[in-house]
Amino acid sequence: MLIHPQIDPVALAVGPLAIHWYGLTYLAAFALFVGLARLRLTHEPYAAQVVLGSWSKQDIEDILFYGVMGVVLGGRIGYCVFYNPAYYLEHPLEVLAVWQGGMSFHGGMLGVFVATAVFAWQRHRPWLWVTDFIAPCVPTGLAAGRVGNFINGELWGRAADPSLPWAMVFPQSGSLIPRHPSQIYQFLGEGILLFVVLWLYARKPRAVGAVSGVFMIGYGSLRFMAEYFREPDAHLGLLALGMSMGQWLCVPMVLVGVALWLRAVRQTNPV
Repeated sequence: MLIHPQIDPVALAVGPLAIHWYGLTYLAAFALFVGLARLRLTHEPYAAQVVLGSWSKQDIEDILFYGVMGVVLGGRIGYCVFYNPAYYLEHPLEVLAVWQGGMSFHGGMLGVFVATAVFAWQRHRPWLWVTDFIAPCVPTGLAAGRVGNFINGELWGRAADPSLPWAMVFPQSGSLIPRHPSQIYQFLGEGILLFVVLWLYARKPRAVGAVSGVFMIGYGSLRFMAEYFREPDAHLGLLALGMSMGQWLCVPMVLVGVALWLRAVRQTNPV
């Protein structure tokens, strides 16, 4: 049985300035996105579009800016709406208190959808064309975020069999119960595995919407499975059918992903 190493969340402190590991993982996520997106520009069909001037490196920086805004605003609003609406209806000003914690991936994803839709509208490009481009560049950022969760000792897993070799005690949980290190599961699943699958799938030109569909199916399915090992939010617990809020939010995500992928397949193989 392992003990969480209790890593200091502050990576570097210089006087009153404190640099947190969690902030560094966000920077790593942004850097990975930019690097992978630039590599995507060398793949077809984007390489030809770069030559024609339809895509450029400046587009990547602009998409990142829009995406960051979407993640932060959507993630915060999503958390307030999905996970604790009654509290934030009574304390609306605390919706702005992002420093108190509370972000939702599914809300952040919706925020990115809106942000990329605005980008696509401004550049006169099909929206799914944009989402197909960025989808394979996202999972490494998710992996970086899960590293930050583990360093902070947050979002720990459910109770595990003490004989499990990697069962871990998280003192932050307020108990000495061995738990699943669910942050690591999610790092490996929706981070590394999803990245490999999407990157290989997207190396070959696909019909518009296919890559976005695979991302939604892949993330939704992997997150759904990981939720069986992750401790549900204390104020929500398990909901209908014994499923967590995270699992219920994954259901429509997977369904939309399947619809997108089937639509793309029909375009590729018309009847």
